[in-house]
Amino acid sequence: MLEAKDVGITLGGAAILADLSAAIAPGRVTAIVGPNGAGKSTLLAALAGLRAPDAGGVFLDGAPLSRLKPNDRARRIGYLPQESPVHWNIGVRALVALGRHPHRDGISGESAADWLAVEEALSEVGMSGFADRLVNSLSGGERARVLLARVLAGTPQWILADEPMAALDLAHRYALMRHFRDIAAQGVGVVIVIHDLALAARMADDALLLDGGRLAAAGAVNEVLTPERLGPVFGVDFAHGVAADGQATLVSAPREMPK
Repeated sequence: MLEAKDVGITLGGAAILADLSAAIAPGRVTAIVGPNGAGKSTLLAALAGLRAPDAGGVFLDGAPLSRLKPNDRARRIGYLPQESPVHWNIGVRALVALGRHPHRDGISGESAADWLAVEEALSEVGMSGFADRLVNSLSGGERARVLLARVLAGTPQWILADEPMAALDLAHRYALMRHFRDIAAQGVGVVIVIHDLALAARMADDALLLDGGRLAAAGAVNEVLTPERLGPVFGVDFAHGVAADGQATLVSAPREMPK
């Protein structure tokens, strides 16, 4: 279990998160949603152990996350930031191999087990055929999948991803969410910050709805991402609709149409 207990974070004198408590279960896909400035990315960074709360704390399996050594934390929690620039035009396989760093002693080179994990991670995101390419030759969506493979190569117990769909087209968004569901089915906890509410409602298991740095709702996705809960938070009207395949979906409309 990954838990935030009474977490408060202040930046520049402003409260970004306040008195936020949430328990996130492994083996499920949890979506963190909310309008811009709600504190979603800050919460994710705190859950990853990369931003120490000013109040409260984050706990992993009942123990304070702050007590874990950085390498131990990196082996258990894989974090994919919203922006992850690659400063060197290295090969795709070499970039993904960086995800194995927490498992190495810092002296020896990559082992056979490391390279096997790299190849499996590339296969999982459908990028095996790109392994010998240079990173700068990839499209934005291809690079996003390679960066996810770098996280997967570390075989973490938790994957925390900040807007992983931002650079992907619709087909690859669905593919990535299906992949997250497959990962969660293996017992890994997956937590994603996502703006596509319809996709989250369709494919996530649970949701945390943030509003102004506070938790507006938490629980099963079909109980949190409802028109009644979302409308006041986002300031637009929501309704249940039907997708092209006949499944339920969320649709939204502004309360005042622009002139």
